[in-house]
Amino acid sequence: MPPDRNFCSEALRYRAPYDYDALLEFISRRAIRGVEYVDGDMYRRVVVLDGEPGWLEVRPGPRNALTLRVESVKEARLPEVVARVRRMFDLDADLTQIHARLKRDAVLGKLIGARPGLRVPGAWDGFELGVRAILGQQVSVAGASTLAARLAAKYGRPVPFQSEALAYSFPTADEIAGADLAIGIPASRAAAIRNFAGAVASNTLVLDGACDSEACTEQICGIRGLGPWTAQYIAMRALADRDAFPAGDLALLRATGMKSTAELERHSERWRPWRAYAAMHLWQGLYDESTYVVHLDGKPRRKTAAGGG
Repeated sequence: MPPDRNFCSEALRYRAPYDYDALLEFISRRAIRGVEYVDGDMYRRVVVLDGEPGWLEVRPGPRNALTLRVESVKEARLPEVVARVRRMFDLDADLTQIHARLKRDAVLGKLIGARPGLRVPGAWDGFELGVRAILGQQVSVAGASTLAARLAAKYGRPVPFQSEALAYSFPTADEIAGADLAIGIPASRAAAIRNFAGAVASNTLVLDGACDSEACTEQICGIRGLGPWTAQYIAMRALADRDAFPAGDLALLRATGMKSTAELERHSERWRPWRAYAAMHLWQGLYDESTYVVHLDGKPRRKTAAGGG
């Protein structure tokens, strides 16, 4: 390995509590096969910087830290990798401040009590997350993951890691903008993805986390085939907007008992500026309720079920 492409291992510290298991479970159910995978308590994925593939690995470390391992990435790019992983795993949240606001709501207070370390999962790459979100329109989480894996396998580039689990990089906006996207999706959705890719490829839409979230969501809603749910979901996870809130999400409506998006939007005003955390607790509450049953011995047992969000 050339000297400027070092192996790196670093401890990424956070302030407890931190619910790593819940965050990893959320990521695992949405992982794009061949690009990223979860094995036990370890997350690993392909990254591409300066046009060259590398990979990273995250797992729990000692003393309130995650251990980040990076390989085949130029040393000069390592600070960027660390910053992006910190956002992806939401390591800088001040939950004391966030919970002080959200616990005023009785329902959220109960959910926070059950999951006091819950964080908002971010994304390694805004474009990748956006495509995954568009594929998730009106299909299940598992269905969207299957479609994303097909897209990556067909249009991504092979990587030289000799691993079936890490086989290719996720295609770039330039590569997707002109693709036919024959992966078993409606023509309208394929067109929406190409329109989204075209906006990113032309730098009309910038998803690097430094852009103004409100301006970005307006731009996304202006792309044919995309709407408020997709825009808010992208803002929540790719732009690290902690007040983003996909009020039209059916699982959130079910979790709150609200009858309409407008009603939930009004209700959510009391959760500002931390509505993304409110969404995560509501989704997680549904997932926990659907995934576990309490047996007569009082212990929760996992059952097979789909989660919310």
